[in-house]
Amino acid sequence: MPGTRDRLAPEYYEPVRLPPEFAGLATVPDTLGPGSPAKVGVLDLTYALRGDRTELVGRYQKSPLEIMRPLYVDPALPGMACTYVMATGGGIAQADRYRQDITCGPGTEVLITTQAATKVYRMEHDYATQRIHIGADDGAYVEYLPDPLIPFRGARFHQSAVLTVHESATAVYAETVTAGRIARGERHAYTLLAGDLEIRRPDGTLLAVDTLRLRPEGPGGVTGPAVFAGHDHVASLFVVSGRRPAAEIADTLHACLTGMEVVHGASVLPQDCGAWVRVLGREQPRVADAVRAAWDAVRRLLTGHPAPDLRKQ
Repeated sequence: MPGTRDRLAPEYYEPVRLPPEFAGLATVPDTLGPGSPAKVGVLDLTYALRGDRTELVGRYQKSPLEIMRPLYVDPALPGMACTYVMATGGGIAQADRYRQDITCGPGTEVLITTQAATKVYRMEHDYATQRIHIGADDGAYVEYLPDPLIPFRGARFHQSAVLTVHESATAVYAETVTAGRIARGERHAYTLLAGDLEIRRPDGTLLAVDTLRLRPEGPGGVTGPAVFAGHDHVASLFVVSGRRPAAEIADTLHACLTGMEVVHGASVLPQDCGAWVRVLGREQPRVADAVRAAWDAVRRLLTGHPAPDLRKQ
């Protein structure tokens, strides 16, 4: 994970590798541009084990990203620090640049989620990006489970995530993307959505890569059998862990979703470092239920305990 650095320098919050599809979108906004006040959101959190409880020992936050203090809401794992990420701006706008760094020390138990769904607003100039870096040290158990991403008409958004997971650690990482504001008739009305996920070991060894490119007006569109297949919601759950064999994790993910009203497929990750599942659904509640079922099944398999109620009502 990065050491001391200037968090307001462009090289800190700008993407390391921006997909070429965004090159033609890089224009000067007629509103606030990249790097302007309120356009750079930074969240840098460090967790450490103190006795039998995980505590937040380092925090830097810059609006529009912020958190409140961690909560301890899981009766089965009372030492797990549950943290809700909030966006004070209400959503992601053009020229926004966000970055999250979450460092979880040896033996920690950390759950990161969001207060609500992430809205990506309409963009007429430039684009928006978010970088996420999650580090799980020796023996750590880390879950990153945000609410869905909802792209508005004309949205242009790139997210890159890097999971750095120790051989003895566990990381559970989820993503959910919707086709847009369906009730307003904005089904795949965004301009471009892109995601890049890397899973690595602390020495830099690359374990797995997942790439998502959604451009409704591009060749083939996004509704065909290789992408949404006529559905409106897609979710992925990645489980990097050596606590159980990769095949057993994949079988658990498959079994828990069988019979639910979603389409899904589960398989092991490269080098048997874990497993992952992708889910397609026509209704958001069905996909949300499927993601929770998968999370709960993995929790029970790896810790012996059920997933908690995240209390977002």
